[in-house]
Amino acid sequence: MASDIFLVAAEASGDLLAAEIVDELHRKQPGLRLNAIGGEHLAARGLVSPIDVAPLSVVGLLEGLRIYREVVALADAAADAIIEAAPHTVALVDSWGFTLRVAQRVRRRAPAIRLVKIVGPQVWATRPGRAKTLAEAVDHLVCIHEMEVPFYEPFGLPVTVMGNPALSRGQKGDALAGREALGVDSGPILLVLPGSRQSEIDNVAPTLLEAARSVKDERPDVNIIIQPASNIRTYFVEKYGDVGDWAMLAPAYAERSNVMSAATYALACSGTVTSELAVQKTPFLAGYHTGWITWALARFLLFKPTHITLLNIAADDTEVIPEFVQTKFQPAAIAAEALRMLGDEDARLNQVEAQKKALARMGEGDLQSAQIAAQVLLSKD
Repeated sequence: MASDIFLVAAEASGDLLAAEIVDELHRKQPGLRLNAIGGEHLAARGLVSPIDVAPLSVVGLLEGLRIYREVVALADAAADAIIEAAPHTVALVDSWGFTLRVAQRVRRRAPAIRLVKIVGPQVWATRPGRAKTLAEAVDHLVCIHEMEVPFYEPFGLPVTVMGNPALSRGQKGDALAGREALGVDSGPILLVLPGSRQSEIDNVAPTLLEAARSVKDERPDVNIIIQPASNIRTYFVEKYGDVGDWAMLAPAYAERSNVMSAATYALACSGTVTSELAVQKTPFLAGYHTGWITWALARFLLFKPTHITLLNIAADDTEVIPEFVQTKFQPAAIAAEALRMLGDEDARLNQVEAQKKALARMGEGDLQSAQIAAQVLLSKD
């Protein structure tokens, strides 16, 4: 079926942003013909993906190499679907490696199709040379940060800044509604957010869960709530079905922002969710672990900042959010920090205040990301 705009999103965060953009596109131009490759959020808008992008939910160099052939095959299939739909514009949302391959294939086969990249690679943190690569592959970039723009100026790529989607989303949660949905009347809540990718459920979740279990052993009054991302929930339950013995899996219907707002403290897999927690004024720590070769390359050759959490980078690369990464990613250390914070209200309030300042530097609430992205897609540049 022919379309006006074709959206491509390969991971959970991109799928959510793409779905929000679809909502804005329909508001601005109700008769627009849309097609999409993506996940459950796009499917909920009636845009069912012709290919399964679930295998792309990996992170890390070695993890990516292991599925390289599958990535190439999926990029070929995505390009085929786009060419068949013959859209005016293609929106390539997040997922740098996959969407770049799709863009290059479409550019080669159908150069008249306009290609818009939504969320660029982190050229300000690692591998600035990717700015030239992207400029050669697409017609327009919709990026998150103002600091990205100068990287593309030498290559003549038009750039529009949309702000951070997690911040412009800005839905403030209701703590009472969160407790009601969880069925928790009293006692502190320790929220565990184990990730949105299968590799994170495999490599990050076990340590966060062990730390939370230690907190429960030390503080039986603490309610342990676990909320995996919706796209990975089934896999999490299959892998950790016994957590119900000592913790509670947040109901699927529980509004994520309400649950975050209700939490006293949180253990989070580093990622977009950290900004979401900060918006909800929930203090937390961030943890991460990946393959050692991937980490060594990222730390010593690619990644420039000392910290990995965007809030910390925004705070002049200082540790507003405690980070437990690689060798520091140990259950005992994480549990000790969680117990300390659960027992110190002043420390929690101080962290929330520091988070608020970091959010201000990131431009909280200044831009409505989906609206701006939709406007770029509808333009004829």
